[in-house]
Amino acid sequence: MRRSTVTETPTTAGLGAFAGLVDLARSVRPLFGTDDPSPAEIERRLRDTLGVLPAPTVVDVTEHIRWSRDGIDGVELSWETGFGPRARGWLLRPAGETGALPGVLALHCHGGMKFFGKEKIANGPTGPVPAAINAFRERCYSGRALADEFARAGFAVLAHDVFGWGSRRFPVADMPASSERVAAALRATANEPPNEPLTEPEVYDLHAGAVEHDLAKALGVLGTSWAGLIAREDLLALDVLAARPETLAAAPALVGFSGGGARAQVTSALSDRVGATVVVGMMSTLAELVEAHLHEHSWTLMSPGLGTIADLPGIAGARAPRPLFVGYGETDPLFPPAGMRAAHDALTRRYAGTAAYQGRFAPVPHCFDSEMQTAAIRFLHGVLPRR
Repeated sequence: MRRSTVTETPTTAGLGAFAGLVDLARSVRPLFGTDDPSPAEIERRLRDTLGVLPAPTVVDVTEHIRWSRDGIDGVELSWETGFGPRARGWLLRPAGETGALPGVLALHCHGGMKFFGKEKIANGPTGPVPAAINAFRERCYSGRALADEFARAGFAVLAHDVFGWGSRRFPVADMPASSERVAAALRATANEPPNEPLTEPEVYDLHAGAVEHDLAKALGVLGTSWAGLIAREDLLALDVLAARPETLAAAPALVGFSGGGARAQVTSALSDRVGATVVVGMMSTLAELVEAHLHEHSWTLMSPGLGTIADLPGIAGARAPRPLFVGYGETDPLFPPAGMRAAHDALTRRYAGTAAYQGRFAPVPHCFDSEMQTAAIRFLHGVLPRR
């Protein structure tokens, strides 16, 4: 068994010697939404702080292979993002469906697995998925292809790759030398069988994980960030989905787990074209998260200045009363229980007097399991317009 490069259980060291840093920062500026920013102000702060660069206003979408399998009709799409390889996405619908359906933009997670993006949550045209994907889905999605489940439930679902993942990844040879140093150290401590070569996905994931810090630094120099760059590409994919004839004209929903849930929060706050949002395994108040859990999360969420924009429930609920579903894992090691409860209380207050927020707690670890999937699907059926 190969040693996973993804940390499953956080340490409790937290910020250690920096324990007073939050108080020092509070003395300089409002933190975590304590100044109660308006939705428009949250959007402005997100764009400015994350450095969300302008996206193309006209998107040239190319259709590629079509397939029908396991109750799903699919078509592969690709489009330019303005740099790097074309983004590829799979648009999935119930087999035989001919009319327009409510749209869902399914956002893949981080998971320490970057060679694959959309493949983690969707089955494409080539049939059986690699063993590594099956194992990942067992751990995170009850063994299911999340996007396929939503498609079979009656939605037009687009799952796409973003910068650094899948079709949007970049060659290992183009990565900084630091990635090889870190990857070599990881290989040396991985306790792998002697002379067993790493697979191509394993090589990429080792290097991509090692270089994430360097890329975050480079993106910051350029005035953007991991979260800002991904938000730009998610907004672009939202435009692609909304323009498809397979999708109802009404605003699509966003669905994401873990890093995908972080993407859903940010994209929802940035767009007036979203009909509903589903966030699973990615919710806590920042004050509770910072000291002992912050270091377990990637640059794709924890951007410099995040705490000066709003709290996480403030970002997720910025467009209230837009419908919002949040799934909480009571034994999720990546989030403090007190932070999850505080976030739920904050969202309950924000949505007071409406039935548009549903917070669901389950005795599960960091996952988007089958029961939570069923609950999220039922929620979207209740809030998205039908034909």
